[in-house]
Amino acid sequence: MKYRTFKKINEKVSLLGMGAMRLPETADGKIDEAEAIDMIRSSIDSGVTYVDTAYNYHGGNSEVIVGKALQDGYREKVLLADKMPIWLAKDEDGMRKIFDTQLERLGMDCIDMYLFHSVNASNWKRGGKLNLLPFLDELKAAGKVRYVGFSFHDSYELFEEVIDAYPWDFCQIQLNYVDKDAQAGLKGLKLAAEKGLGVIIMEPLKGGKLTAGIPPTVQELWDSAPAKRTPAEWGFKWLARLPEVTLILSGMSSRQQLEENIRILSADDLEDMSDAELKLLDSVAAEYNRLIKYPCTGCEYCLPCPQKLKIPDLIEYYNDWNTYGNNPATRTEYIEWVAEGRHASNCIACGSCEEKCPQQLPIIQALKDAAAAFGV
Repeated sequence: MKYRTFKKINEKVSLLGMGAMRLPETADGKIDEAEAIDMIRSSIDSGVTYVDTAYNYHGGNSEVIVGKALQDGYREKVLLADKMPIWLAKDEDGMRKIFDTQLERLGMDCIDMYLFHSVNASNWKRGGKLNLLPFLDELKAAGKVRYVGFSFHDSYELFEEVIDAYPWDFCQIQLNYVDKDAQAGLKGLKLAAEKGLGVIIMEPLKGGKLTAGIPPTVQELWDSAPAKRTPAEWGFKWLARLPEVTLILSGMSSRQQLEENIRILSADDLEDMSDAELKLLDSVAAEYNRLIKYPCTGCEYCLPCPQKLKIPDLIEYYNDWNTYGNNPATRTEYIEWVAEGRHASNCIACGSCEEKCPQQLPIIQALKDAAAAFGV
């Protein structure tokens, strides 16, 4: 396993971090607790030293599972990350209750890495209204959190404002070879590093979109490469070559993914990429951006929907429809397999999903497009 150091706080950490947003599930959609705990522990046994969870992951069960996984001596081997979902706090007292609930779920009295979760314009404003930053100071002074950071989903201009507003210890941004100019992007990565902050990368493979169901035109580009690598290898290598990257979070949902990611991020040549390979990745990114109309990562922050729509699933079907050339099989699956028959046409355009989307997608328009494409 490769390791790097959070310079400002002088904490050595594995380059691969275990994300607990997409833990393995049983057939009924619940976390497979035994498998999830075993995967988290296996990652640590393989050298992973960072585990990330959040209040809203798996309806709060992620925190509970992580807490259980870090018993029996595992807690001392990792930096534990959790986050404050300010959009769920009605007032300052509600914010404090959320934090107390997190400690209770985890079964711990201290969180190493605590983040202001999903900073965008509205959450940043709400955090100011509820005095979140002074509260973070309070938690740190009381020894309830060790280091304070933020995860970011908005424009580079807001990123500049946020990073200068508080003495952060680290930050977390979305970055991959397709999204290098989106949100904070490469420019934000460089700025954070210049200010001495460790930078954690989320969505390194766009929620698995860059590894599953490869479009034929993208596969042709991969096949043209002299070096034969998996899509995950290409994605992780592109990030690992950047010295400003401190840690790469991966939300692994299967043992196969865990084992592959550990293999990739332990390779001796992990950081080596030629100019020709970087140009190839630029071509792949351009093709994805041409094909994917609505770049949803499947994070499910848009849920629950008042109309009980599984919004990420609906958008994925529409993207697949465009990516794979209007394949009739995609329409059949959409018609027959959408949960509870709640199709895009059931959207009432209330806008609650768009307020919560970290990608700032025009979800209402996406659902209108899907309804028009599939006829329902």
